[in-house]
Amino acid sequence: MKKEAEIKDQRFLGRDRPAWPIEITGSKNSYLFSGKNKYIDFLMGWNVGNIGWNKKEVINKLKTYKGPNYVLPHYLYKPWADLAGLLAKITPGKLAKSFRATGGTEANEIAMQAAMSHTGRHKFISIKNAYYGHSIGTMSISSSEFRQRYKNLLSGCNKINLPLNADAGRQAEKLLKKEDAAAFVTEPIIMNLGVHLPDKEFYDIVSEACKKYGTLLMIDEVATGFGRTGKLFASEHYKLKPDILTLAKGLTGGYGAMGAAVTTRKIAKSMEWKGSTYSTFGWMPLDVEGATANIKYILKNKLWKNAEKTGEYFKKRLAAMQYKHRVKEIRGKGLAIAVEFRKKEYAMQIKQKAEKKGVLFCTNGPSITLFPALNIDKKTADKGLNIIEECL
Repeated sequence: MKKEAEIKDQRFLGRDRPAWPIEITGSKNSYLFSGKNKYIDFLMGWNVGNIGWNKKEVINKLKTYKGPNYVLPHYLYKPWADLAGLLAKITPGKLAKSFRATGGTEANEIAMQAAMSHTGRHKFISIKNAYYGHSIGTMSISSSEFRQRYKNLLSGCNKINLPLNADAGRQAEKLLKKEDAAAFVTEPIIMNLGVHLPDKEFYDIVSEACKKYGTLLMIDEVATGFGRTGKLFASEHYKLKPDILTLAKGLTGGYGAMGAAVTTRKIAKSMEWKGSTYSTFGWMPLDVEGATANIKYILKNKLWKNAEKTGEYFKKRLAAMQYKHRVKEIRGKGLAIAVEFRKKEYAMQIKQKAEKKGVLFCTNGPSITLFPALNIDKKTADKGLNIIEECL
């Protein structure tokens, strides 16, 4: 029997697919609540809740906020500059200025505009079937499935196929030699493709070719940033120095709606008159409070180190489990973990069984993917892993 929330959802909310039939009524640390039921959350809003839900250190900060409800983007507001200064300090390379956005899609749109404004070029190179957002621009560089649905997406968008190894790097280099690409766009680790880990050689070739042929290196850390992969930013695993870095999700930890495109000073200068960007609700004052408190919590507790340690424990446990169908590969960095199976349907079967027993995670094709909170306690981790093992 359908619940009232499900009936109303179907009647009034527009979706591209039906809602998962779990009504969320509360959250705390690594748990989501649905009425009297509670679930161990190994999804955390798909890499949003890196520090856990309802952490008192952030909630108390928001409760004591006494600033303005809204500030017109044209005015000055010191907390904007304070947060931008913090991001300039902690992000890799020579990134210095932040453009404000409401989430990852908008941040990537701004980054694409900045790349075109700075280079005078209009083409892009990205990873085939990776995900960068749901606007016309970001869908153009994302999954090929979008191009089948919408025939008017941007032209001049080339894709590099997995696996991202030296051969893929040389394929990218051939495209970059044409000197017509504004940006090479990629996540350091490709999250929606089952936590795909590129080879170091791939990024060595691409980074050097971008410099040589005048293409900007645009790194999407919307899902991989803020400790998720065992480094503060996943770019650090490959010693990448982005020209543009995009952020969202873990930027606020769910304590606000926010995105950012962080660029070098030269690229930011190109946007002053050549470019055009405006975000009505980018960096709302209360969201700035939440983001700042969230980042300071991550830095104070060095959560990326805990993610690295706990991630190794997860992989060890998952590798020791007895599966009904053959495992192709277990991949992971920090607490971004995937188990890929030879049989595609098996991943969904495990997910559905685990959900009924109280553990939430997602699937990407033949893989189950786990994104627990970076500070998950061992008792909760073991309880969730034990349930997964029961469902194999």
